[in-house]
Amino acid sequence: MAELLFHGATGEVTGSLHLVQMDGQWVALDCGLYQGRRSESEEKNRAWPVSPKDIAAVVLSHAHIDHSGRLPRLVRDGFEGVIYCTPATRDLCAIMLPDSAHIQEEDVFYVNKRHKRKGLTPIEPLYDHKDAGGAIRMMQSVSYGRWFQVVPGLLAKFQDAGHILGSAGVRLEFAKRNGHAPSLFFTGDLGRPGKVIIRDPEPVPACDVVICESTYGNRVNEPPEAAKDELIRVVKRTYKRGGKVIIPAFSVGRTQTIAYYFQEEVLAKNIPAYPVYVDSPLAVNATGVFLAHPECYDADAHEIQRRAGELLGRTCCTFIRDVEESKRLHGRKEPCTIISASGMCEAGRIRHHIKNNIQDSRNTLIIAGYQAAHTLGRRLADGAKTVTLFHEEYRVSADVVQIHGFSAHADQNELLRLLDSAKQETGAVYLVHGEQEQRSVLADKLRAAGFARVELAEAGQRVQL
Repeated sequence: MAELLFHGATGEVTGSLHLVQMDGQWVALDCGLYQGRRSESEEKNRAWPVSPKDIAAVVLSHAHIDHSGRLPRLVRDGFEGVIYCTPATRDLCAIMLPDSAHIQEEDVFYVNKRHKRKGLTPIEPLYDHKDAGGAIRMMQSVSYGRWFQVVPGLLAKFQDAGHILGSAGVRLEFAKRNGHAPSLFFTGDLGRPGKVIIRDPEPVPACDVVICESTYGNRVNEPPEAAKDELIRVVKRTYKRGGKVIIPAFSVGRTQTIAYYFQEEVLAKNIPAYPVYVDSPLAVNATGVFLAHPECYDADAHEIQRRAGELLGRTCCTFIRDVEESKRLHGRKEPCTIISASGMCEAGRIRHHIKNNIQDSRNTLIIAGYQAAHTLGRRLADGAKTVTLFHEEYRVSADVVQIHGFSAHADQNELLRLLDSAKQETGAVYLVHGEQEQRSVLADKLRAAGFARVELAEAGQRVQL
């Protein structure tokens, strides 16, 4: 009998990992990194619901680290199967997983320096570049809309999720038993209709079981066009008072969207042509991957590229790789915009830019999307008066503006619309990838909309298919 086992991203928005079992073979849906409080994340990231050696394959919805970031650890702990994903997801993982490995190694380096001073035992990184390379070599890409065999008795097909480049929902069809072939659909992360560059998400199909994300299950965000308008208003206001705009942004998706908007508005002369810096080697590499996958673009992006010969801000943005060039931005006093990673301010160059600009009231920090609990980005979005960076406390004098419409996640209304066509024939919906309040409210909305059975998935919960 086929079985579903929930594990990660249940009651939280990181660590996505669920498993299905078919005739004794386990298949993982995603394998994401837990992010948040360091001690809790460390423990979760080193534990598995089943032995990695017993997992025959992984079906990966997309490249974001909270969905892909534990793949190198899975390999380190003995996984020897195939990782299935779309071509764009594979190319994004080829730059993102080594970057994540670098962060793991760098974090452990500094932790072990403190451990050595205190006479404590050194620790090992969660994984390293070798493990990341091993995960990438195991990836096999499959285009949208093509059925493929994951393991004997289990077929899968990717459909466009509209979340980031290459993102996919996963439809699974199990071998027929007792006259019935069980079906399951895993949404991964669903995107927003109307986002720029990539195509809109496809509706969720009816299945025996739907595993659905719920990041914004209790929120209705402004439309993407309104988010762009708010961005331009904030940028104009900040430039007028001689300040700088600092934007923490995920290197994949958010950065390209914001660069796209800046290009549009500078060319239309709607904002002054002050410098815009994309200060993230990963974002620079990711932009290259975006340019290599026009098969993921929507019609508007194809038309802009045809007319302008440019799509992702290279006419108005300076893309920075070199660390010394990044450091020179700290001394800059004139108005400019700096877009840097990470999006939740937990790592990367953005922490240095916040440190150097947060105490100047002329400046603005734009929080451009969802911030997980216990992250620096969440504390800033929630109105913290002081923040600690590099073991020092800084006063928050700059404006902090959160713009939810940039989120790559569908909001409550968009989730309900994407699920609507599936309600009559879907057996059960299990909500994952959302904080408890978001899941609970969305569950009530889905029941009211006509779904017969809606549950909040719990870690360790098993479901017979």
